[in-house]
Amino acid sequence: MATAVDTGYDFTVPPELSARAPAEARGLTRDGVRLLVGRRQGTATSHHRFTELPDLLRPGDLLVVNNSATLPAALTGALPDGTEVAVHLSSAQPDPRGHHLVELRRPTAHATAPWEPGTSPARPGLRVTLPGGAVAELTAPFTPRLWHARLTLPGELTGYLARHGRAVRYGYVDRDWPIEAYQTVFAAVPGSSEMPSAARPFTTETVARLVSRGILVAPITLHTGVASPEAHEAPYAERYSVPESTARLVNHVRTGGGRVIAVGTTAVRALESAADRDGRVHAADGWTDLVITPERGVRAVDGLLTGLHEPRASHLLMLEAVAGRPLLTRCYAEALDQRYLWHEFGDVNLLLPD
Repeated sequence: MATAVDTGYDFTVPPELSARAPAEARGLTRDGVRLLVGRRQGTATSHHRFTELPDLLRPGDLLVVNNSATLPAALTGALPDGTEVAVHLSSAQPDPRGHHLVELRRPTAHATAPWEPGTSPARPGLRVTLPGGAVAELTAPFTPRLWHARLTLPGELTGYLARHGRAVRYGYVDRDWPIEAYQTVFAAVPGSSEMPSAARPFTTETVARLVSRGILVAPITLHTGVASPEAHEAPYAERYSVPESTARLVNHVRTGGGRVIAVGTTAVRALESAADRDGRVHAADGWTDLVITPERGVRAVDGLLTGLHEPRASHLLMLEAVAGRPLLTRCYAEALDQRYLWHEFGDVNLLLPD
């Protein structure tokens, strides 16, 4: 069961530093967001635009990207007494018992919010009516916010969500945006409840420039659950796949002295779940409950491109495992000082070994 974590980081993100809309709605191109680069050797930092990424990497480096596509996983439902409720679907694929994970949220004037402790209507046996004649029946709690649920749907899940769902969003985003705003250029395999957002700034032009520079790109798949940023829980099990071709390429690059740079914490989790104790990556397909901490460390990843995270977000422990605490502390101090933007539509941070 996932529980809240203490990252040990102490900083405050002012509300105005939350990216409230996609870069395109703020007068930028997708690849026009800012890029803060941190190098573990000497804890050196520098400031750039994402368009400069190809020039900041070396020929022979390998970017590992998540090709999971984002589902419109937010639904509007009704409780038995008719009260409206938001339902966020966290697992696109059911567990072995045929159950999904869902989060019930309280609609607000602007978005949705979690219930205060002790006020949630969630209970075993609760039946939530969903659009199109669907029903979600809660069966048992997984965490204080997430519940196992049995879904009864008129057809298969992805088609149902395409007809009735919308993108999951939280109060810092100014309005609902179409699901296309939550897809990355690598999106190919539907399954994520929230966008693997580190890859959002990539465009076809950026990828072409990377390839022309001799920088390699290889996919993994990891379908994200709902993070519910108010909860600050440890990661829970997610479905992932590392293809044989990616495993071979990672091992080849590392053997040859190149750097494996994960695009997003999802790519780190997938690669590390498929790596043995010697750091050799093998093809893998299944569910991973791996939690990466500084104590556990990383075995197959040398660098990481990631968004900016809240001080209590468990992802910071994974970032520290890659970059070390001194560099991460400096990066976040500079991001705050230089007014970088947080969250899925915000700026990004490239953490390199040297």
